[in-house]
Amino acid sequence: MKLRDLHIFLTVAQAGTMGRAAAALSVSQPAVSKAISGLETALKVRLFDRTARGIALTPYGEALKGCGRAVFDELQKGVRTLEFLGDPSGGSLHVGCTEFGAMGLVPLALERLALRHRKVQLSVTTADPEWLASVGLPQRSVEVAGCAIPRELPADIEAERLFDDSQIVMAGIGSPWARRRKLRLADIVEAPWVLPPAHSPMRAHIDAAFVSQGLRVPVAQVATFSMPLCHQLLASGKYLAILPRGASLLARHLPIQPLKVDFPAITRPVGLMTLKGRTPSPLARLFTEAARAAAEAVSP
Repeated sequence: MKLRDLHIFLTVAQAGTMGRAAAALSVSQPAVSKAISGLETALKVRLFDRTARGIALTPYGEALKGCGRAVFDELQKGVRTLEFLGDPSGGSLHVGCTEFGAMGLVPLALERLALRHRKVQLSVTTADPEWLASVGLPQRSVEVAGCAIPRELPADIEAERLFDDSQIVMAGIGSPWARRRKLRLADIVEAPWVLPPAHSPMRAHIDAAFVSQGLRVPVAQVATFSMPLCHQLLASGKYLAILPRGASLLARHLPIQPLKVDFPAITRPVGLMTLKGRTPSPLARLFTEAARAAAEAVSP
């Protein structure tokens, strides 16, 4: 088995047709067909079923796709490790986080890492925790993810809890609610809210908190995961939002503030997720150390 043929196989599996794979690889379609045929002959199994719509992976193809991705992942990590050993001030790292994580734990950890390694190249992908655990990490598009840890993790994902974050009600400093010294949750249930999208885990927690106080759930005038959009709307003074305490600590430079209202505690474990059995790169280990130190700054 040749690495080149394995690379062609993975490209075909992703592209869905040999023609698109050939275009992506800048080779002829017969060359792609020959490589796939050679793999099937060497392995003595059929990797693809040919259909009217293109090709589909067989169970053997699915198995080879998983281990093939791991092979190239290990090769890439090996190259990055050699680069790091040659120049410990540089290297590259792919990190995943949520929109909320991008305002809390992750920027502090990246800042600590970048100060020690001036030439490091950091790539950050923002997504929800469930996608990071089920797609981003298994497909090796990110090496480590800093975010709220889902209650149920896939079998191939492991997590390290760094702290438990809680939620607080936020408003713009010019908001009429911000001028009130004492508020009840019932006083603001009818306010214009910026909340996470419906059916998201955090939205379910928020709705449950209102119900626990005998109130109806608030209506989201704007439903979004976007922190920049949320901050912009809060700054207008017209909206309220419920945000993680850790993220709000890093938003002190913005014209927003916590409201003096008792909000039922919604705690979620925040930490790091990685793929089980995947040896971390030197920079991933350093990022983990930086995240542990940064957790002390954002934990309640």
